[in-house]
Amino acid sequence: MTMTTATRRPLDLLRLALRLDAAVTGANGAAYLLAAPLLHDLLGAPPGTLRGLGAFLLAYGVAVALVAARPAVPAVATEAVVAANALWAAGSVAVVVAGVLSLTGVGTAWVLLQAAVVAGFAAVQLTALRRS
Repeated sequence: MTMTTATRRPLDLLRLALRLDAAVTGANGAAYLLAAPLLHDLLGAPPGTLRGLGAFLLAYGVAVALVAARPAVPAVATEAVVAANALWAAGSVAVVVAGVLSLTGVGTAWVLLQAAVVAGFAAVQLTALRRS
């Protein structure tokens, strides 16, 4: 019996990073839409803002999933996802620093954690794109 080791190709990593991004983003968007009043109490952001963000995140998640589903993942579309993720991460930090939404302590921690996760997606996606 011979043993082989499988190595993950860069395109596989890119697809995985895009799919995970789409799933996490979509789940976050659905939570904001479905539980806006409950999340308002926890996070401090107004329910209307949460619903608007939820709708945007659901649409964005679908768009990222469509990019990942293409037979050949387009570099230009991936670059757009990376740029959007970088902008989201920076914007999230700016919202916290500016105090725009009167976030609770939990809300502040959540927004900063979310920014870190989104920045991480952007970094992995960019790295995998450069290797493909």
